[in-house]
Amino acid sequence: MKTTLYTHEGFFEHRPPVGHAEKPQRLRAVLNALDTPEFSKLIRKQAPLAERKDLLLVHGRDYVDQILSSDVKADEIIALDNDTYLSAGSLKAALRGAGAAIMAVDDVMAGRTEAAFCASRPPGHHARPNAAMGFCLFGNIALAGKYAMAKYELNKIAIIDFDVHHGNGTQEMLWDVPGSLFISLHQEDNYPGTGSADETGGKGRVMNLPMPGGTSSKQWMQVFTEQAIPAIEQHEPEIILVSAGFDAHIDDPLGGFELFDEDFWKIGSILAKLARDKSNSRLVSVLEGGYDLSALGRSVSKFVGALLD
Repeated sequence: MKTTLYTHEGFFEHRPPVGHAEKPQRLRAVLNALDTPEFSKLIRKQAPLAERKDLLLVHGRDYVDQILSSDVKADEIIALDNDTYLSAGSLKAALRGAGAAIMAVDDVMAGRTEAAFCASRPPGHHARPNAAMGFCLFGNIALAGKYAMAKYELNKIAIIDFDVHHGNGTQEMLWDVPGSLFISLHQEDNYPGTGSADETGGKGRVMNLPMPGGTSSKQWMQVFTEQAIPAIEQHEPEIILVSAGFDAHIDDPLGGFELFDEDFWKIGSILAKLARDKSNSRLVSVLEGGYDLSALGRSVSKFVGALLD
């Protein structure tokens, strides 16, 4: 597929406390992995800043204004919850994360690209409508989905989240959105403790596929191919969006799944074919978790390589 990478040096300016899992080096590992000759055909674009009106598609006014009005000094770090922080560069980084997802939707809808990968940070799928949570400030993938429906009058979207942690924020944002499908494959005994199979949505459709810690590559792929993919096929979305978390890797310190590098190539290949066959070659992926630097770089390389193939 014709594939575009969206990123920006400003993402490195989001700086949680030293020792925090969601550190700038994560993005460096990703970009280094994609800076090799095999990715010479990868189109590269600079992520723009999202606007306030964009954020209001998924977040409450008070929360948006609280974050937009934050005044963090150069040497200051402000805690929003037990593990989510604002540094001096966090606001612009978060706005570019949302902006990257929006630009990616515009590009796939216009046919300028077929697949998009947003290499951004902080991540987004835990951010709630009115609160930061779990390293996340803005709900980038839910925003991309609601933006696509609002601007392009799409009737059906699908978001699939393969991060090891449940995308509780995305679920909450899409719960009552008709025509939306949210699927999450996650570890059932891990953060944030949501995502049981009986959480099935309101006006929108939710499909949670929790699995126990120790789930093997073979077991995980079976759930992915036999439950998640058929559900998307049945839904017939006009665009497929992906919360691409790589912390289901066996080497990741924050997860308990046992996926390997090649599994992320398989995931990317399957999603690329699904988008070609069912969604007019419209596929937007946004980086979420992945906290072992080496495994993250290798896994992203496999995933994006599969999109290019």
